[in-house]
Amino acid sequence: MAFIDRSQSNSSHAPQPVRAKELFAAVLLVTLAAALTLRATLPLDALAPAVATLTFALAAMTTGIALLSHRDGLRPIWFDIAGVLTFVGIGITILIEPDQMVRLVTLSEQPD
Repeated sequence: MAFIDRSQSNSSHAPQPVRAKELFAAVLLVTLAAALTLRATLPLDALAPAVATLTFALAAMTTGIALLSHRDGLRPIWFDIAGVLTFVGIGITILIEPDQMVRLVTLSEQPD
């Protein structure tokens, strides 16, 4: 029963403390900064769809980071952050009116 003997533990592979709250706060701050930048550059009608698209893109990037992460302690945290960003994006899309989306995708009749 040598595989049950844990007396020879290797201290070089000690688990590192995971800073989940700091990581989550950093991702949310990046999202907020990008949304504020979009607010300064886009018209008000296009802001909600752009922020929703931004949160979905950040969720996809976070999922990619989780899939590429080789540390088992961080992988679930990255997936949790991606899930929260997805829910935020869904919540923002609920607030978008259908007329607002139609105005974004249709061509205007005004000459350039």
